[in-house]
Amino acid sequence: MSSRLDFSLYHHVVRVLLVEDDTTIAEFVARGLREAGFAVDQEADGEAGLAAAATSSYDVAIVDLMLPKRDGLSLIEELRRRGVATPVLILSARRSVDDRVRGLQAGGDDYLTKPFAFAELLARVQALVRRATRAPEPTTLTVEDLVLDLLSRRVTRGGKAIDLRPREFTLLEYLLRNVGRVVSKTMILSHVWEYNFDPQTNIVDVLVSRLREKIDRPFDKKLLHTVRGVGYVLRS
Repeated sequence: MSSRLDFSLYHHVVRVLLVEDDTTIAEFVARGLREAGFAVDQEADGEAGLAAAATSSYDVAIVDLMLPKRDGLSLIEELRRRGVATPVLILSARRSVDDRVRGLQAGGDDYLTKPFAFAELLARVQALVRRATRAPEPTTLTVEDLVLDLLSRRVTRGGKAIDLRPREFTLLEYLLRNVGRVVSKTMILSHVWEYNFDPQTNIVDVLVSRLREKIDRPFDKKLLHTVRGVGYVLRS
């Protein structure tokens, strides 16, 4: 079974429609999704978002509720009226239970309140795509002789148990889910610490160094590599 859970199980590039009028949020989300391997189309108002979703095929749509020209709820309702079944993740600053209920009743599939951590948004998008494609969730992630068991949270290499701290485990899981793909420090910060910004520290370097000491140093073949100026990659 492939260790690249979120993409190798799909037979095409995953396409995302992002409908968000806040330029800062839109660029932040789009950049993160593209770094994670998605193809992203952006629209800044409800009418443009409706036109895009109704005329093109997307695997998932991310829709803000407070949009110019046509609000997000109206956009989703119209898509469902037209028979467009694209899974929709609603983004909204509205946090009440009633607002969530209205969003889901309008045809939304999930609801995420602002502010949010990109790692959570990414996980929710991946879950919607998995659900739509019925892609199974693996129980183990592997590369070469390195094995991470998601159920027992046990890590071994060459059959030898490796004791990892919680953040080391989280980082290794993230790298294993992206085997062969370079992940940036920003992506690691978002996933492991849920930072949406660079705190200008070396915490990522320190964590990677600790992980490398445990999974690579005792073994001849090195799996965790640094791509200078870009990030890190786990590869055979």
